[in-house]
Order: sequence, then structure tokens, then C-alpha cells
Amino acid sequence: MSQDAPDLRHIDCWIFDLDNTLYPAAMDLFGLIDERMGAYIVRLLGCDAGEARRVQKGYFLDHGTTLSGLMHHHGVDPHHFLDFVHDIDLDRLTVDPELVAHIEALPGRKLVFTNGDTPYAQRVLDRLGLGHCFEAVHDIHATGYRPKPDPHGYRMLRDDFGIDLARAAFFEDMARNLKPAKALGMSTIWLNNGSESGHIDAHPDFIDFETTHLTPFLGQILGV
Repeated sequence: MSQDAPDLRHIDCWIFDLDNTLYPAAMDLFGLIDERMGAYIVRLLGCDAGEARRVQKGYFLDHGTTLSGLMHHHGVDPHHFLDFVHDIDLDRLTVDPELVAHIEALPGRKLVFTNGDTPYAQRVLDRLGLGHCFEAVHDIHATGYRPKPDPHGYRMLRDDFGIDLARAAFFEDMARNLKPAKALGMSTIWLNNGSESGHIDAHPDFIDFETTHLTPFLGQILGV
């Protein structure tokens, strides 16, 4: 695992996670989503906030997302859940013109792969000034509700978009989500930027490069 900028001249498909990857984890957008998840679970289970948080975090660790655990154990409608938890204000997000320019300059295809859904992802991308940069969003619905790091979603991404994974690079803040990407032949970049649980299972065997800030890292790749 290197902290230096890689030679990625062979890459013709750039795949990015959304939350805490295309914007800094310090913006804590997920904190707002966290609150909405807690409120949803309180209402669903009729429990207090402390128990709701225990359930929420337990499902996240055991199932990849809180939603996946709620679907498995409680039959929750994913559309209802996602509409509720993503109903947040995005005012804390700001445009990074340099990041926009770097992503525009990356040669080849650009995709977003998220455990969220496309409507939310598009709102975030538009707020960041990146709405025009990506060919498509591969979301939780497209994976059949089998979230990262389940390899199924990565294979569906490959098949749905006809990607040669040996020529693809994947950027993620959650280290464990890079393991299946590496196993399938992708180049992997870990955004080690302090996001909650981002360091879990981090291992150099499946992390090719590590950085704390996306914008300067992309600048190094582009040589600007």
C-alpha cells in the first residue's frame, strides 16, 4: 500500500463511492442521515433512541448497511426507508472547483457506486457541481439490495456497464469495501479521511494506494 500517487495510465474507467469520498468526511452529511435512521428505527420498533442506535450500528456492521439489516430482520420497504433517511438539507456541501476540474479531466468513463440510491446521489452530485461528470450511478437498488462489500454488487457493476475491471480504479472511504474490488482485479484507492468505521478491516493486501484528500491525489494522477 502506497501513499504516493500511482501511475494509472492504464485506467479507462473511474469508479467513485459517494458519501465521504466525493466530499470530505468532515462535512458530516452522514451525521444527518444517522439521525434520520435513528428516528426511523425508533418509530419502527417502538424503542428508545439508545436501543435504536445499537440496532442501527449492529446492522451496519453485520449486513453492510442498516437498510440491509432492517430488510432482513423486519421486512422494511427499501424505498420507504431511503426516502425518509435521505430527506436532509444539503446546505453544508460546497463546490470544490478544483475537484470538479480534475474529475472532468480524467480520461475515460466515470461512474458512482453507492450503497445509497440514485435520487439522493444525484442531489449530492448536483450540490457538489459534479452532476454532469458521471455516466451513471450504480446504486443499492441495482445491486438487488446486496450492499458493498458483498461481491455481487461489484459483479453487477461490471456486467451492467461492460467494464474491464483490470482497467478500472475504485475510490472508497470504507476500506473493507475495497477488498472485493481488488479481488476482481480493480486498482483500489482508500480515502483514509476519518469517516466513521472507515478503517475497519483495512489491509495492504487489497489497498493499492491511500490518501487523505481526493482533490490533490487526482491532481497528482493528472500531473497538474
